[in-house]
Amino acid sequence: MDKDAKIFVAGHRGLVGAAIVRRLEKEGFSRLLLRSHKELDLTRQEAVEDFFHKEKPKYVIVAAAKVGGIHANNTYPADFIGINLQIQTNVIDAAYRSGVAKLLFLGSSCIYPKFAPQPITEEALLTGPLEPTNEWYAVAKIAGIKMCQAYRIQHKWDAISGMPTNLYGPHDNFHPENSHVLPALIRRFHEAKVNGAKEVVVWGTGSPLREFLHVDDLADAAVFLMDKYSDVPHINMGSGSEVSIKELAEMVKEVVGFPGELKWDASKPDGTPRKLMDSSKLATLGWKPRITLREGLTETYKWYVDNYNV
Repeated sequence: MDKDAKIFVAGHRGLVGAAIVRRLEKEGFSRLLLRSHKELDLTRQEAVEDFFHKEKPKYVIVAAAKVGGIHANNTYPADFIGINLQIQTNVIDAAYRSGVAKLLFLGSSCIYPKFAPQPITEEALLTGPLEPTNEWYAVAKIAGIKMCQAYRIQHKWDAISGMPTNLYGPHDNFHPENSHVLPALIRRFHEAKVNGAKEVVVWGTGSPLREFLHVDDLADAAVFLMDKYSDVPHINMGSGSEVSIKELAEMVKEVVGFPGELKWDASKPDGTPRKLMDSSKLATLGWKPRITLREGLTETYKWYVDNYNV
């Protein structure tokens, strides 16, 4: 990418967007276009079109999305499909029409079937039913992938899609009900430690296996793809390793320093039993992660204590 060009990072205040901004600034990109939701509502087509017409960015990275964990997806299905479809449709179409040279659309590993063969390859998309607890978000993200592919095929436009695995790190959402599993565990164990609680109850059985990637590694991979990848198929962006939710909870408990007991509520849903992505295509291109899970957890917990208003 041309370091003097304008780059629009949609969703720059979120977990992923903030990490991408940090990475781009570190690389010397100085003309970043950043707009808060108050400044630019991406669900409003006219506002998005006006922004692109005025600013004319050369590159776009779409990290803006309505995101959340199992509880949030189950509670707000209309938000998860409607808002995400609006954001990505408006941004992708306006980017193409305004002459953007290249666009990266970021999705999620939840696009794949619930019982996809493991590790999950890119070819598993649309080969089976989705996980019911997040199908609304998944359907929206699948539509974004297909939109990028369609614009590339019909208009010969350089739009690519990357599918990150479960992400964590600074600027994550630590909401007590609407967050993903890792930030939710960090908050729960921290509050239990501060309040002197004797136990922490975690949803499910602890048996599901999950893959995690530090968001700074994801940002590095995103910039890497903008430079090195240009093709129709979407590409997986993962760490290549997995951990059980039980092992994860025990690790968070240690990092936070909670001395009490950990209990499991098996009456609550586990979600997808296993979700490890095959990121060999990305590895073949020459990229690999640098941050271990324990290192990333330690850093994320420190950020939470220093920055999050509990």
